[in-house]
Amino acid sequence: MSEERTTGVEDAVIDPDYPLDPVPPHARRGLLPLSLVLLGFTFFTPTMLVGAQVGAAFTLGDFLLVMLLGSAVLGVYVAMLALVGARTRLTTVMLSRYTLGTQGSKLASLLLGFTQIGWYGVGVATLGNLIAEALGWGSAGATLWMVVGTVVMGTTAYFGFRGLFWLSAVSVPLMFLLAAWVVLRSVEEVGGWDAMAAIEPTDQMSTTLALTLIVGTFVSGGTQVSNWTRFARNGRQAFGAGLIAFMVGNGLMLFFGAIGAIAFGEADFVLVLYNLGLIVWGVVLLIGNIWTTNDNTAYAFSVAGAEIANWPSKKPFVVGGVAIGGLLAITGIYDSLISYLVWLSILIPPLGGTLIGDWWCRWRHGVPERAAYAFRTVEWRCLAAYAVGVAAAFTADQQGWGLPAVIGILVALAAAVALNPAWQRREEVADADGLPQRTP
Repeated sequence: MSEERTTGVEDAVIDPDYPLDPVPPHARRGLLPLSLVLLGFTFFTPTMLVGAQVGAAFTLGDFLLVMLLGSAVLGVYVAMLALVGARTRLTTVMLSRYTLGTQGSKLASLLLGFTQIGWYGVGVATLGNLIAEALGWGSAGATLWMVVGTVVMGTTAYFGFRGLFWLSAVSVPLMFLLAAWVVLRSVEEVGGWDAMAAIEPTDQMSTTLALTLIVGTFVSGGTQVSNWTRFARNGRQAFGAGLIAFMVGNGLMLFFGAIGAIAFGEADFVLVLYNLGLIVWGVVLLIGNIWTTNDNTAYAFSVAGAEIANWPSKKPFVVGGVAIGGLLAITGIYDSLISYLVWLSILIPPLGGTLIGDWWCRWRHGVPERAAYAFRTVEWRCLAAYAVGVAAAFTADQQGWGLPAVIGILVALAAAVALNPAWQRREEVADADGLPQRTP
């Protein structure tokens, strides 16, 4: 990464994570660091809880089929957005400025930014409660750990992609080995894989609901994958990193959670470690697991804040968002926040569908420079495509039709393409005088 510098005209700080501008060639990264950062994002304790809930309702064989299908849907969707990020070199919210207009993009920034702040609070609350439970410190101890977690987890996001990479490089391999070891212990506990496969479900759940939960675990976070894959050296690496993290990595978290629940009857993987007497390792897994996700959420809401304020540095928004997220955790908003954030999964996936559709129609050969492009205040046709996608997802959720998130993505994508007739698919660029023109 290049060091921070200042412009001679505005004397403004330029963030080395480029929250407003395309990532230059010298700052780009390969497949390994990208995959590690994204795996750190998807290695998340609540995903294991979803795996435990789904695993309790199916036999092992049926669970694996549902998990593979749900993970494939999520992985392909996120990988497509990862490719868009690598081709445009822009964050999700800056890409939204090209798709929705300068004021229309504020909707995307507010939606994505506040959602990630909420998830940051959920992560901090989970960390504080589980560590206090392990140490027997009660509610006062939980609050203390929430304060500590709020500050420490925001630190790596403050240092940008470099901080995210080094934290993930240490934590991801450790978490994977620890989880794999517990899976082997779980299989031994029930008498082998054949015995594990013969265990009957203890709960009931429709396949549609199971797929909805699996896709919903990271469909909101995955919509912002461009924030990281814009650093990729090429589109193939970005697409591959998206698949590795959101199909393979997220699928493994679901699998680990399900196996632990089947063997020990405990939905929380960290509590499985506690029950095995591995309290220290349980705390290590918990801290690494939530920290590597929360620093990515802090990174996401900070670049959204930079877009809203049109400010060249994300760092003030890291500090502000982390403070709000910590306050949400400490004030006990955790329970009501979960249902609110899950409901937002209806609102966010259609944004990804709109971005993919508009990118395919207008920007797949590249985006014009921000300073030279005549942005519209609101791109009404793209905003309409997004609204149609949200309506479709909401209707599907209310009527119990299919997967609301997937329906929202597909409808918004189709609408974005349909509302881009051939004469509008030509890219708008600025001529030498800075005036907008259309090219064939």
